[in-house]
Amino acid sequence: MRRREFIATLGAVSTWPAIAALSSVFASDAFAADAHWTYEGHGGPNDWAELDPANVACSAGTQQSPINIVDSIRAKLPPLRIDWSRRTDTIVNNGHTIQVNVADGSKLIAPGGEYKLVQFHFHHPSEHQINGKTYPMEIHFVHANAAGGLAVLGVLVQTGRANAVFDKIVSTMPGTAGPPIKADAAINPNLLLPPRLTYYRYSGSLTTPPCSENVDWLLLTHPIQADAKSVAAFANLYSADARPVQQSNRRFVLRSG
Repeated sequence: MRRREFIATLGAVSTWPAIAALSSVFASDAFAADAHWTYEGHGGPNDWAELDPANVACSAGTQQSPINIVDSIRAKLPPLRIDWSRRTDTIVNNGHTIQVNVADGSKLIAPGGEYKLVQFHFHHPSEHQINGKTYPMEIHFVHANAAGGLAVLGVLVQTGRANAVFDKIVSTMPGTAGPPIKADAAINPNLLLPPRLTYYRYSGSLTTPPCSENVDWLLLTHPIQADAKSVAAFANLYSADARPVQQSNRRFVLRSG
């Protein structure tokens, strides 16, 4: 999940006092927001904590994401209730990934309460692993609540049948970094979900600088499929935009269903 892109979309929900306050805290550190970071080489994940003191959690944090989910505990977690609009707002190539911004009106009801969907973006390959397995891609649906809390719903992607929405995103995504443009009306985020919404839940962090913790992670246990050609087209643009897995540090991972 990306901090700078999340900040950029907070305007859509800035009428919530707590969210506006959270935005102000982030914006107060302009250097951290502008510090150049990458996924490989100089400025890559091993260097993130050194780019700015605000990024200290990237190396010193104890609840970092992503993780390799090896053991999980079956629990009586409430079902996820997803009420997303069928339309999105804008799409942007932000220099790290392709991100789709969502207008106000889409919500998620999860164990942590009610959240509003702000944006979703893509990682190639997946950031999370299941029993050591890396998937071709992962989608992160970023939600925020009125208290400033974040919940990220993750969807793993494997190659197989074509997904019309993913195909449309790939065919309309900007090829170079720049300002957001209007998203195609056919981009319906609901169609990027699997039929079953069972999930893993654990306490983690942002997966990009400043790697802030206390993020409620909800990773769906069932992947979706996407056409291999579309996955390859995304990879031609971003061949590796995934943070390596982090130490679990004895965190409990709960599993619904």
